[in-house]
Amino acid sequence: MTTALNGKLATVFGGSGFVGRHVVRALAQRGWRIRVAVRRPDLAGFLQPMGGVGQIQPVQANLRYRWSVDQAVDGADAVINLVGVLAQSGKQTFDAVHAFGAGAVAEAARGAGIANVVHLSAIGADAQSNSGYARSKAAGEAAVRETLKAAVIMRPSIVFGPEDDFFNRFAGMARMSPALPLIGGGETKFQPVFVGDVAEAIARAVEGEARAGATYELGGPQVKSFRECLELMLEIIGRKRLLLPVPFAAARMIGRVAQRLPGAPLTLDQVRMLEHDNVVSSAAREAGLTLDGLGIQPDTMAAILPSYLWRFREHGQYDAHPIV
Repeated sequence: MTTALNGKLATVFGGSGFVGRHVVRALAQRGWRIRVAVRRPDLAGFLQPMGGVGQIQPVQANLRYRWSVDQAVDGADAVINLVGVLAQSGKQTFDAVHAFGAGAVAEAARGAGIANVVHLSAIGADAQSNSGYARSKAAGEAAVRETLKAAVIMRPSIVFGPEDDFFNRFAGMARMSPALPLIGGGETKFQPVFVGDVAEAIARAVEGEARAGATYELGGPQVKSFRECLELMLEIIGRKRLLLPVPFAAARMIGRVAQRLPGAPLTLDQVRMLEHDNVVSSAAREAGLTLDGLGIQPDTMAAILPSYLWRFREHGQYDAHPIV
């Protein structure tokens, strides 16, 4: 059944990405018309069936070219910036995407008179970090805050879901390798959050249900170590693999070499990020700037992971391995 349109238009930068596609679906279900601003609109056609005819429109935009950003926000009632990269490639550097790009979106929104802006950052954003990713995320937040005081910033922990780059990557490795690496011994703490819950939080913010000018930290219901995440993944796919601790010093050397390879299986910057826990702060919990504060009951990994990791079992969906 087609949802009645509410007459409002949202521009979603990065709407065809992992988080973006779920945000587009959540907004479409609320009746928003959605302009999906991406570098390759010809590859974003898969989003259109998520809404009614004409409700979702991919358009070309590149955060490095301000004129395209201005065109993408023209006439919009809300702007959501989800663009991010986990590893640098060519002109898609951390500073260009996370810092300059975030500032460009905020300035374009202000120029168009749009106050309803949501910016996706990350837990761990820190101007003093030794990680380029974390520093650029902090710079992006600062650029947004300086330009739009009322913008809502969302900082998720590691995000999981059908298209994620964490559980899918390690489950794929488990099909081929007898051992999986535990960077830093696997002691780093995460608070994995389901992508559907992140999308719901963003949609509620767009609908005015979040505190204007606030920074929310989004984490799932459980804090798990890197080791515990991999153990749960292996249990779900029914495979036994050796979990091999790799000290941070060794991992940094591996990252320096691996980041030069096609596809960059591991980068030095990613190792540096793993040197710090990635969980919701006590300050955010006490202030109610979490999923709970938005009235969202987060899904557990045990409830969601089997729904898409089944393909990594020895016999796929026909495997008799029990779902945890």
